[in-house]
Amino acid sequence: MKILVTGGTGFTGKALVRRLLDEGHQVVALDYQEGLKTEELRQWGAEVVIGTVTDREVVRRCMEGVEVVHHLAAAFRELDVPHSYYDEVNIGGTRICLEEAKEAGVRKFIYCSTCGVHGNVDNPPADENAPINAADYYQQTKYRAEPVVLEFHRNGLPSVILRPAAIYGPGDPERFFMIFKRVSKGVFPMFGSGRTLYHPLYIDHLVDAFLLVQQEGVGDGQAYLIADEEYVSIEDLVRRTARALGVEVRIPHYPILPLIIAGHVCEKACKPFKIKPPIFPRRVDWFRQNRAFDISKAKRELGYAPNISLDEGLRRTADWYRAEGYL
Repeated sequence: MKILVTGGTGFTGKALVRRLLDEGHQVVALDYQEGLKTEELRQWGAEVVIGTVTDREVVRRCMEGVEVVHHLAAAFRELDVPHSYYDEVNIGGTRICLEEAKEAGVRKFIYCSTCGVHGNVDNPPADENAPINAADYYQQTKYRAEPVVLEFHRNGLPSVILRPAAIYGPGDPERFFMIFKRVSKGVFPMFGSGRTLYHPLYIDHLVDAFLLVQQEGVGDGQAYLIADEEYVSIEDLVRRTARALGVEVRIPHYPILPLIIAGHVCEKACKPFKIKPPIFPRRVDWFRQNRAFDISKAKRELGYAPNISLDEGLRRTADWYRAEGYL
């Protein structure tokens, strides 16, 4: 098939493009800027289009002959932009992609949302019917696009929503790197109790889910939480990361309130200078917000079967960081 992946040069998009090409599909990857990753995608055989999902003409051109759309592009941790930018990209861009997909006769639209729409999970594990409590503007706008997707589904464009948990794995330059980097130094400062729950998602498992739902009639009109089999406390995750790296780690505990204050102050101080803050509220939330999910719906209805253990996934990720010179 001819398949469009928006956000195709990101960590998840790149892994998805690679798998689709390996399975013999023709892939168009849309992303907003040139870089080393775009050239790599071209070398693999993908068609790379530079542009934004808010540019209707670019989106229309990308939709020509496409049968399936995987919509991953989103505004995420953008520096020095107004809230309206998140609305424009995450909601408006999604609507443009849906409109052009329907006009082009696309047969399936898969929207990548986030487990973060559920916010802190008060009664873990949460399923898809758990309360929506998106904490920041990224999560809020990702959720506000979900009804738009379902609107188009009801109007004749078969669509599916995936809500991934904490994605990690080889090829991840950022998401889990801070954990690995701190652990590799032998000391991991833990703010709070360390008992907060966290639910990893190995990248191969997420790509599996994308491929499952692109099949005709699979998951249409539904939302699915996608995660690994196991969720863990953040202190357990740190200790298992140490085992994956083959190092000893000491975990001193500190009060979390000063870190919460520092996160807000640092974010505000860095914003005028367009500097990525070393600490910000979303990062602080890692220490205090439960993320633990029930994936039985995806297993039952999609045939989703995550089979790479957390320890194996962490080991593969550690090997990649070392091979690429990150550690």
